[in-house]
Amino acid sequence: MNNKAKIDCVDHESRTNETAPSVAVETVSAEKRQGLFGEQPPPVIEMAPQVLRYRTRRDVLVFGAGALAALAGGGFLLPQDTLRRMGVRRTVNSPAKEWFLNRALRIDDDVAEALYSGNRRVPTYTKSQITPLKNNYNGATPDPGYISGWNLTIDGLDSGLSISLDIRNLMTRFSVQEQITRLVCVEGWSAIAWWAGLRFDDLLRAYPPMSQAKWARVESSVNLDDSGNPDPYFMSIDLATARHPQTLLATHFKGQPLTVDHGAPLRLLVPVKLGLKNVKAITKITYSPGEPRDYWAEHGYSRYDGI
Repeated sequence: MNNKAKIDCVDHESRTNETAPSVAVETVSAEKRQGLFGEQPPPVIEMAPQVLRYRTRRDVLVFGAGALAALAGGGFLLPQDTLRRMGVRRTVNSPAKEWFLNRALRIDDDVAEALYSGNRRVPTYTKSQITPLKNNYNGATPDPGYISGWNLTIDGLDSGLSISLDIRNLMTRFSVQEQITRLVCVEGWSAIAWWAGLRFDDLLRAYPPMSQAKWARVESSVNLDDSGNPDPYFMSIDLATARHPQTLLATHFKGQPLTVDHGAPLRLLVPVKLGLKNVKAITKITYSPGEPRDYWAEHGYSRYDGI
């Protein structure tokens, strides 16, 4: 409502009140039944000005004391050079810092894992909302020469066998699912992209893992380091997340077969996890009862990486 409309409304109400005859009015209270989680009206609290000033001053002092305590308690996590510039001479050894941070990460992982639900889906988008997705290989982008001899090896199966599938096996046996979801990188950027591929859950149903398996190790043997030398990339994913309906073994990007930049011919897409879990150019999947090694967890990152 614009200002003119507001003024007209007020003037009309004033004139109406002036000309209306005086009549007895009975106030009727209509209570609207609220649900268990319905929003309740805010309570009205009356407080004397001097009490309000006292409580406000007290709250500011308490907040300040809490902030100082937090700085004092968490300041030891800062680099030693920073602490020295701040005039703090006490030396805190790296193992103590590492233990504290790893403990915090572990608690964060446990909370994220406890909150996971296979029924919760991340938002999906339209093609008009797609944004550019950069090549964010961990290291150098592999030469496409490996694609002609590529196959996917699967170990830890209930059958006790090890199987090998090529891209044609995968494309002819499994139905292709499409989705437009957001890929979130631990570096702080994200992108909305259009993917297609087979559901990881369909692969699990077709080739069941051993009965006690709870984890999968997903790896790429063709990954390279920054200098172009072999640097196998491996990552752990819990089977509950692998079975999530939006977890794909992607074969297509923007309606076309994957390019090397985006992990041809097969990559993992886990929208409920950070991008570092989305392994490109997968060459092997191994199921196991215990949590396998994880590339970035060994470098101090979170192991669960849930969103």
